[in-house]
Amino acid sequence: MGRGLLPLTVLGLLFAPAIAVAAGDGEAGADKTRPRARELGLVIGVLTPGPLNAITDVTGVRVGHFTLQQGTRFNTGITAVLPHGGNLFHDKVPAAIVVGNGFGKLLGSTQVNELGELETPILLTGTLSVHKVADGLVTYMLSLPGMKEVRSINPVVGETNDGFLSDIRARPLGAAEVRRAIESAGDGPVAMGAVGAGTGTVCFDFKGGIGTASRRLDQDQGGWTVGVLVQTNFGGPLRISGLPPWIEDKPLGVYLEEQTRSLEESPNPDGSLMIVVATDAPLSHRNLRRLARRSLYGMARTGGYGSNGSGDYAIAFSTHEAWRIRRATDSPDKPRPVLDNAATSGLFLAAVEATEEAILDSLFAARTTEGFRGTVPALPVEKVLELAGSQTTLPTHP
Repeated sequence: MGRGLLPLTVLGLLFAPAIAVAAGDGEAGADKTRPRARELGLVIGVLTPGPLNAITDVTGVRVGHFTLQQGTRFNTGITAVLPHGGNLFHDKVPAAIVVGNGFGKLLGSTQVNELGELETPILLTGTLSVHKVADGLVTYMLSLPGMKEVRSINPVVGETNDGFLSDIRARPLGAAEVRRAIESAGDGPVAMGAVGAGTGTVCFDFKGGIGTASRRLDQDQGGWTVGVLVQTNFGGPLRISGLPPWIEDKPLGVYLEEQTRSLEESPNPDGSLMIVVATDAPLSHRNLRRLARRSLYGMARTGGYGSNGSGDYAIAFSTHEAWRIRRATDSPDKPRPVLDNAATSGLFLAAVEATEEAILDSLFAARTTEGFRGTVPALPVEKVLELAGSQTTLPTHP
C-alpha cells in the first residue's frame, strides 16, 4: 500500500439530481480546459495512483473512443477497452461480471461468468445501440486473421441510456463506428468526460461521461496495479470525499440547486453505471468476481446506491501473462500462479478508490452539453474549489 498519503476524512457534499438521466454519443474529445480532481488538490483515498492514473496503467490495456456529435440531435458514441493488443478470441483473458442492479442490457455476461473468460474487447455505448454495436463487434472479430473457421463469438457490450442528450431511437452507430473505436485504442492517457460512450451521459444531474483512475500497490503488497474505467449516468446525493459539508452555513447542495436549475419535488436517482476493472494480478475468475464487486463500493462512496431504474455492472479482467488462455495444444493444463485469498485485500481497496476517483473525474472532465431534449450543465468546478477553501486556481486558456 502507498504510505505516503494520510487518510482523508470522508465528508460529504450532498445534493440531489432533478431528472432521469441519459447517456450518449460524442466525437469531440474531453475538454482540455477542465483539469482532473487530483490536479486541483482533491486527493481521493490513501493508495498511490499509477503514472497515468488511468486504466492503461495496467500493462497491455488499451482504450479507444468513437464520438458522434451532430448539432443537438446526436451526442453518443462508443468506448472500447482492450485487455491487450492481440486477437482476444485466440488469446483470451480471465474475467468476471457482477450485477449491482440489473436494469440494463449488458450483452455477453452469461458466457463470461460461465466460462470465466473474455474473448472480445469490451464495448460501451448507448442503450438502444447495444445490438447494432454488438453486431459490429462480431463483424470486426470475424475479419481478423485466423478467424476463418470461427462459428461462435461472445461479444461483450455494456450501455447506459443517453436519450436525454441524444436521439437514442435513431441508433446511428454500427460496424464502421465500432471499428474506428477499436482501431483508435492506445495505451497512453485516456480522454475523459464527454467523449465516446460518455458523450451523452448525465451524472448527479450534471454532465457525466467517461472517467478513469488507477492504484498501484507497494512491493510488499505485490506491486500489482488496478485500473478502472467508468461510464457514468446515475444519480443520488453526490459526495465529494475530503470536502467539508458546510461552508458559511450553506451546504454545497443548496448552492448548486440555486445556481444550476430548479429541482423537482422528488429527486430522480435513476440511471446507470458501467465499471471496467483491469489488473495485472494473477486472479482466477472467482477472485475477479470479488474484485468487481468491490468497485461498486466506490460508486457508493460518491453517493450512488443502485436505485430501482439504475443498471449498474462491473466487469473485471486480469492481464497476467500466465493467465492468458491461449488456444495452444501443448500442455493446456499447465499450473498457473494464483494469489491466495489473503492477498486480495489491497486489490479490493485499490478497486474501491480507483472507482470513486474515476467517477468524480468523469464529472470534473465533462463540459456543459446541449442536446436533443435540453442542456446539461457541467459540474461548477470553480465553486467546488471555492467552497473547499482550495488555493488552486483553474488554468486560463485563450
